Amino acid sequence: MADTITFTLVKSGIGSTKKVRATLTGLGLTKMQKTVTRKNTPEIRGMLAKVSHLVRVEEA
Repeated sequence: MADTITFTLVKSGIGSTKKVRATLTGLGLTKMQKTVTRKNTPEIRGMLAKVSHLVRVEEA
């Protein structure tokens, strides 16, 4: 498993539930097309699974 994970917000969180928007903020995704790199932990993986329909994930 890779040490870090990179993900990009490709679809807006507008119209999503408060939980989904809070998850995006927690991941650091605040604007469209923003790319973030984080440590590959189970917590981050779970958050990404929650918003998988809004993000693109690349293993780094």
